[in-house]
Amino acid sequence: MSGNNESRLILALDVYERERALKIAEQTAEYLWAIKVNWPLIIGSGLGIVTELKDATGLPIIADLKLADIPNTNRLIASRVFEAGADYIIAHGFVGSDSVRAVMELGKTIIVVEMSHPGAKEFIQPATDKLVELANRLEPFGVIAPATRPERVAYIRSRLNSEVKILTPGVGAQGGKAGEVLKAGADYIIVGRSIYASENPRESARRLYEETMEV
Repeated sequence: MSGNNESRLILALDVYERERALKIAEQTAEYLWAIKVNWPLIIGSGLGIVTELKDATGLPIIADLKLADIPNTNRLIASRVFEAGADYIIAHGFVGSDSVRAVMELGKTIIVVEMSHPGAKEFIQPATDKLVELANRLEPFGVIAPATRPERVAYIRSRLNSEVKILTPGVGAQGGKAGEVLKAGADYIIVGRSIYASENPRESARRLYEETMEV
């Protein structure tokens, strides 16, 4: 099975259980551009879940590790995760360009420039301009920006190199609206609980997919 290359929807599969993750992924794959795997699923099911999801769906897999360590440690972690089949790894930019480059040397990388939760306003948002400058210098595949604050997505888009993609978590349960954030300049929206915690994940994914196609 392969995903929809025209889709702008990424599923954040933040569950623990391997069987549940695979079932939801297979149910929703045709409406997705990619699946994002975070620590809960890796801790609950092991790193092999990256390989299994990729084999089961044919979709790109984003490993949302938010790596934030010295270059050697980032490199050691990223090496194993890319070997498992991840297509992209998310890393924090605040640790500096050498740590981000350590990941980028191994595969496609996405840099966090601002997060979606309220606490992001305390420390990350004040550093967003410098993190965008970092992304412009390093030219990763993309950056993470908050779907919960479309005005911030627009701000980041206005300062970010046009070839760098913007991926936006926070649509759905956190309050972000797919249409608003795409109009603000996002390339992809990331949705978790509104899909995987719904009674019908396939139908929820279909509705979100159709909403994104209208923008």
